[in-house]
Amino acid sequence: MILFIIIDARDRDMLQKRLESGWGIIVPGILVMLLALSDLSFAQWRLIVVLALLSTSLMLFHKRLRHFLLLPSCIAFASGLMLMVMNLKG
Repeated sequence: MILFIIIDARDRDMLQKRLESGWGIIVPGILVMLLALSDLSFAQWRLIVVLALLSTSLMLFHKRLRHFLLLPSCIAFASGLMLMVMNLKG
């Protein structure tokens, strides 16, 4: 019985961590989608990717900001995808 309670509590914690990482992908995805609607140039998208990558590396070494590391890295990834789409278009 005690083993069942421990496993149940552990699974609840694992589900919460998965949901937290889901927010780390959903929020930057929405932000990049809104940026895509603003019709930025190729150079501006490259600047966004560079700033997101720099902030990711800086956040990696910060004690409190390390928990939000997925936000700028997802922005860099989604912005890189936008650059590839723009490159294929034109």
